[in-house]
Amino acid sequence: MNPPDPVDFFERQFERQVRDADFALNPFETLALPYVRGRVLDLGCGLGNLSIEAARRGCRVTAVDASATAIERLRAAARQEQLPLEALQAELGSFRIAEEYDTIVAIGLLMFFSRATAFALLRQIGEQIRPGGLAIVNTLIEGTSYLGMFKPDEYYLFGPDELELAFAGWTMLEARRDTFPAPEGTHKEFSTVIAQKNRT
Repeated sequence: MNPPDPVDFFERQFERQVRDADFALNPFETLALPYVRGRVLDLGCGLGNLSIEAARRGCRVTAVDASATAIERLRAAARQEQLPLEALQAELGSFRIAEEYDTIVAIGLLMFFSRATAFALLRQIGEQIRPGGLAIVNTLIEGTSYLGMFKPDEYYLFGPDELELAFAGWTMLEARRDTFPAPEGTHKEFSTVIAQKNRT
């Protein structure tokens, strides 16, 4: 059996969710939403539930994902509601953040890359957030036993404190770990950080 391709894995999931009109915020998006403000970049936005809610609240949002289904859904919602939201389909492993933002979100994204790529993207996030702006980052960490969405050797599980340490020197607004059950008796361990960049 061939290993899964993460984009195909989520494409099938998103197709089901669109068919079922399942657009509820997940727990991490619910945690993030009150913090999202200003000009927003949502990397690996998935179906864009957080992006849409942020745009409804007046944020100017750029949402990026590799899934054609996700981007099509976002563009349709933005047109229908006339939201300040731009949706871009892109390969996130090579994506470059070219502008500055007040908030950059990366929920459930970094674990799909090598350690080097994940940390290169983290550095970009830190560099492209304006002073006083927010990074909202969530990823799987060591202890996760559900690996069914990864290709062998094409993922990275962060150490328990590694994500927090990446934002050393920032003001930590949220730093938490969560465990969720996963298929076939496995589980997922997450680290979530919401950090504010210093103004000086």
